[in-house]
Amino acid sequence: VLTTEEQGNRVSEKQMCEQETLSFIRENLEKSDQLTKGMVSILSSFESRLMALENSIIPVHKQTENLQRLQENVEKTLFCLDHVISYYHVAKDTDKIIKEGPTGRLDEYLACIAKIQKAVEYFQDNNPDSPELNTVKVRFEKGKEQLEAEFRALLTRYSKPVPPILILDAIGGDEELEGEVTLEHLPEAVLQDVICISAWLVEYGRNQDFMNVYFQIRSSQLDRSIKGLKEHFRKSSASSALLYSPAVQAKRKDTPTKKAPKRPGHDHEPRGVKHLSEALSDKHGASPGKDDVLDVEIDSYIHCISAFVKLAQSEYALLTEIIPEHHQKKTFDSLIQEALDNLMLDGDSIVTAARRAIMRHDYSAVLTIFPILRHLKQTKPDFDSTLQGTAASTKNKLPTLITSMETTGAKALEEFADSIKNDPDKEYNMPKDGTVHELTSNVSPRLFNFWKTLNFWPETSSSASSYSSEFSRRLLSTYICKVLGNLQLNLLSKSKVYEDQALSAIFLHNNYNYILKSLEKSELIQLVAVTQKKAESSYRELIEQQILIYQRSWVKVTDHLTERNMPALQPGNKVRPQKQNGFNDGLEELCKIQKVWAIPDKEQRDAIRQAQKRLVSEAYRAFLQRCANIPFTKNPEKYHKFSPEQVEDMIEKLFDTSA
Repeated sequence: VLTTEEQGNRVSEKQMCEQETLSFIRENLEKSDQLTKGMVSILSSFESRLMALENSIIPVHKQTENLQRLQENVEKTLFCLDHVISYYHVAKDTDKIIKEGPTGRLDEYLACIAKIQKAVEYFQDNNPDSPELNTVKVRFEKGKEQLEAEFRALLTRYSKPVPPILILDAIGGDEELEGEVTLEHLPEAVLQDVICISAWLVEYGRNQDFMNVYFQIRSSQLDRSIKGLKEHFRKSSASSALLYSPAVQAKRKDTPTKKAPKRPGHDHEPRGVKHLSEALSDKHGASPGKDDVLDVEIDSYIHCISAFVKLAQSEYALLTEIIPEHHQKKTFDSLIQEALDNLMLDGDSIVTAARRAIMRHDYSAVLTIFPILRHLKQTKPDFDSTLQGTAASTKNKLPTLITSMETTGAKALEEFADSIKNDPDKEYNMPKDGTVHELTSNVSPRLFNFWKTLNFWPETSSSASSYSSEFSRRLLSTYICKVLGNLQLNLLSKSKVYEDQALSAIFLHNNYNYILKSLEKSELIQLVAVTQKKAESSYRELIEQQILIYQRSWVKVTDHLTERNMPALQPGNKVRPQKQNGFNDGLEELCKIQKVWAIPDKEQRDAIRQAQKRLVSEAYRAFLQRCANIPFTKNPEKYHKFSPEQVEDMIEKLFDTSA
């Protein structure tokens, strides 16, 4: 425990320390005050100096800023002056390029035209009375004319007719070629230049004349392409040249077993190299010459129709890249007119030629109508699609031609049927030997040809296309049955020209048999059976009827061999020679007459001979057997002139003029 004194001492010490600390703080406060006063004095001095500096600098800054603005204004003014002055120099600066034209330098030329155009706009807005405006306007018009001339020149120089072999490939000349044949009308670089010029003329030229130039040039090339294809067909026909391109021919060499090419749009009909004449002459042996030329014309026209569709589609695709959208349909309509009109004129010529032939009763001319008509009707959907958006007069051209061909074809068929019915019974025109009449031999192959080329009934109304194939088949069957019925009636009438009923029967037999064989050979019998199911059996019955009628002609000969006509052959009786020689004389006379008759069908000829030999021989042998044991004469050979074998040999020589 500290004493009071010790405690007092300690308190004193603490007070002294506190006083010292207080003194230290006071001294530091005084120093801080002095420093603060010094800093305040310095800051006040700095502030005054800054104010003095600001008062000095601000006027200088404002003056400098004004100078900079003035400098910028001067530069802008100089730039504007240079820009304006350049408009006054445009005519001079562009003179050389404009005179040289855009050929080979289209981009540079268009940039030059753009300068001239801007100069025109400047003078029109700022100085419309200046002579410079007229100068640049003239230069601009000159430049536009040069572009139009370049547009025409490019199209004229590079628009060439499509080669015929390429057209044939494009419309499907060879199904095994990989990919679709592309028709390139203009080189790509030229096409881009033409597109560029067209776009400029539309936007800045304010002139649609170039569209007229376009359709005129392209129209000419389209027409020349189709005419070239026609000429190619003529030359190929004359020289038997191959129709397709080397690429196709090379492909054909690699595939020797490839089926024959087909006509455009026909999966069931020969096309290209194999013409209509071949299809018609396969079974009837049509002779070459005039018909071959006609068939080439038919094939040529059919191919030209398909070529027109293909080329027109290709032309429209090209046109859409060059001509503004709202002018495309009208320009396309104008472009195709020349080629389309020429095709329609060719079609009208075919119809006119057919009508003239029909007036001459040459009904084979209908064969030129139906292959073309069928192709036109099958091509019509593509035609309509291609001509969509064109004028009504353009779209109606093909339907008008189709209607005309339908009317002519239907008339030809109707008149042909009537001509069969009304063919006159001219005695001098009848075959002396009872063979097939010329009318029959002409009708049968014509019916076959009609069937091969028709495959539909040609109606005169536009609703023909709505008929089902079955209904069309029934109509065609009805027509053929009508012709055959007319032919049968006419043959029956003609047969009455013969005074000999047996020859009349042979005549009808030959003709009926020829008709039946022709129907079976050409497979027309199935078509006839659509409406006359028993047609085949009916013809066979008619044939058998005529054979029976013919066999009756022998009754007057064999009647001498019957018991009822034999005299009482008793020993000692005298036989009248005319009675006993009736058979001999009748046999010789009948064989002499019937030897010059004809039965062209060997099978029928042999069958009729055999049947007749059997009938006569059996009757004659029976007669001889009955007479064998009756000694009615010392010279039986005088009355039994022929042996049974000789009788058979005589009958075997019937219908054989060479025997």
